[in-house]
Amino acid sequence: MAEEEAPNEEAPTKPARKSKPFVRPWVRAIHRDFGYFVVGLTVIYAVSGLAVNHVADYTDGDANFVKFERTVELGPLAGDDDAIARTVREKLAIEQAPKEVFRQGEDEVQISFDRPTRTVTVNPKTGHVHEEGQRPRFFVRLANWLHLNRGKKSWTYIADTYAVILLFLAISGLFMIPGRKGLIGRGLVIAIAGAAIPALYVHFSGGP
Repeated sequence: MAEEEAPNEEAPTKPARKSKPFVRPWVRAIHRDFGYFVVGLTVIYAVSGLAVNHVADYTDGDANFVKFERTVELGPLAGDDDAIARTVREKLAIEQAPKEVFRQGEDEVQISFDRPTRTVTVNPKTGHVHEEGQRPRFFVRLANWLHLNRGKKSWTYIADTYAVILLFLAISGLFMIPGRKGLIGRGLVIAIAGAAIPALYVHFSGGP
């Protein structure tokens, strides 16, 4: 009796894997690394932008400095005007060299400083010292100095590079997520809403 042939059963075929897009993972990786890279610059420009926008809210109208005033009693001071100025600077721990030392009268010597501005008025007979001036808001002043490009010309290249990276982050962010949550879905709606803010403001405020 001939052996019956086993039915030719084909092994079940696995569904073909869809090839993942090659570009998106690279966009995500570069977007992530550039985001980390410009954190420091973003903080500087953000702080400076807030300070410049609210410069009128500062009592002295200058976001870079804060005014101060103090009175100190040092006792009688001997010597000429320059000697008095040296003694006052030592007592008040002022390392800054004076711009000018001059006598206003018999009982008054003024010591003026520049960058930052400071004026010290001294009565040599009594040692009464009145000081008023400005102290820099360290980080805000630094951020404004960089943001307003008051440094060397080389900072222009750094600022331009930062601007290009921001453009890349903005554009690449549109393509980070596929599907309905991405650019073809709610991402497009959110992007249009964000772009509409400056456009509507210009329209309703009368424009530049």
